[in-house]
Amino acid sequence: MRIFAARPGKATLAVVLAAALPRLVVLLVERGDILAAYTEKSDTFAQTFVTSGTFGFIPGHPSAYTQPLYAYFLIPLYWIFGRHWLVVGLAQTLVATATALVVLAIARRVAPRLAVAAAAVATLNPYLIWHDVHVNREIVDQLVLAGLVLAVLVAIERRSLPWAAFAGVLLGVSILGNSRLTALPLAIAAFLAWRLPRGRLAAAVLVVAASALVVSPWLVRNRVQLGCVAITTDGRALWKANNANTYSTLADGKWIDDVPQPASFPPSPESAASDFVLNHHFVKVDECAQMRKFEHLTFVFWKKHPGEKAKLMGQAVELLWDPRSHETQERSGKGTWRDTARRVGEPVYLIPIDEYAYFSATVGTKQQRDQFAGLSRDLVARGRAAGVIIVLATQRPSHQVIDPSMRDLFSYRWAFRCTTDSSSDVVLGQGWAAEGYTAADIDPLARGVGLLLSETGIPRRIKAAYLDDDTIKYLAAYAARLRHGAAA
Repeated sequence: MRIFAARPGKATLAVVLAAALPRLVVLLVERGDILAAYTEKSDTFAQTFVTSGTFGFIPGHPSAYTQPLYAYFLIPLYWIFGRHWLVVGLAQTLVATATALVVLAIARRVAPRLAVAAAAVATLNPYLIWHDVHVNREIVDQLVLAGLVLAVLVAIERRSLPWAAFAGVLLGVSILGNSRLTALPLAIAAFLAWRLPRGRLAAAVLVVAASALVVSPWLVRNRVQLGCVAITTDGRALWKANNANTYSTLADGKWIDDVPQPASFPPSPESAASDFVLNHHFVKVDECAQMRKFEHLTFVFWKKHPGEKAKLMGQAVELLWDPRSHETQERSGKGTWRDTARRVGEPVYLIPIDEYAYFSATVGTKQQRDQFAGLSRDLVARGRAAGVIIVLATQRPSHQVIDPSMRDLFSYRWAFRCTTDSSSDVVLGQGWAAEGYTAADIDPLARGVGLLLSETGIPRRIKAAYLDDDTIKYLAAYAARLRHGAAA
């Protein structure tokens, strides 16, 4: 319990380590995906701005199809250091660490003895540790909103109008990061007016005025360049999160972008930009008209289905704190123990490598191919002790593709039809073809037939069959009846 009563220096260090170290580990593990996967519109906007000076998808065509704060965060990074996974990852780890320290400062004012624990719980959210090092706009929102809470507490504590004005500035910045916070300045103004013993009206006016001052340039820009006053014209995102299909889509293990959209919906600015990049075909999109359409559909949903909206809010909280793999669509056994095993175990322990020959003998330089083969061999050699299962598949079973020393590390080897005895031996091991065990004898029309060499030591001719869930249930019940009859 000493950590709860630790001195400020030790407490700060503990929080910094709790915030930074897990994220640095994830950054190293995920470095190949930081800028290659899970990216978002702000990343595109930042790149376009750095190369052309246009804040939008396409040079020369300004857009407001995203809240601008995160793009503003990325632009100086890309401009000064270049777009690199290390630049983004380290910058966002610093932001996450700063957020944890702000939470620590807040907790010291609310519950001093639990301050370190509160900051640790906030920063060690399993989802945030992974999410904070990838391209995502919420990383900046966290710091701004934590700073807002601290500014409000200090304004009340010191009865300070400057701190109330600073809270208003942070409110404006937070709105540029999330348009759903547009009404928050009014709530904070009312809270300060209630809690301050004097200067209540001045504090409330300062909060609203400061937030409006921060947001105004962006609103004016959109009015001039796009034709409407808006924080973002992406009303479609609001609609996708608030319609009759949202809850079931997420409950089925799909993402918010998988929410079905009617074919009559017009192309979004993002899809039009993708079409321009791929086909050099420019489609003019009226962002303001689309925004008004989707906002109307959302308001209608809230009015007619308040219970469904409440369910969506509960679902969002559940997904935020669930560290398991979520996307499970197109998998048999969804919703059963098999699906649970997939979400909890498979993403961690199963590593399939398909088309191994492409990586070990075709693409890249010789040094890169050798490095890939060496890392794969290390996974096979040491992974088993750590409970990591490696599944390696190739259509070119030759010694140039699979080193025999690596092949011998596999306890299970499955050779489907091969064109030659030597190819069969590459999979099963030298000499088996001479003993009469060769996959070259398998009929080309015999789908799913192969020779399986397991730890029993002798290749066995087997046939794999696709079993759907109903067939598996039937076989399990049939086996149970047989065993029960034998026992009787």
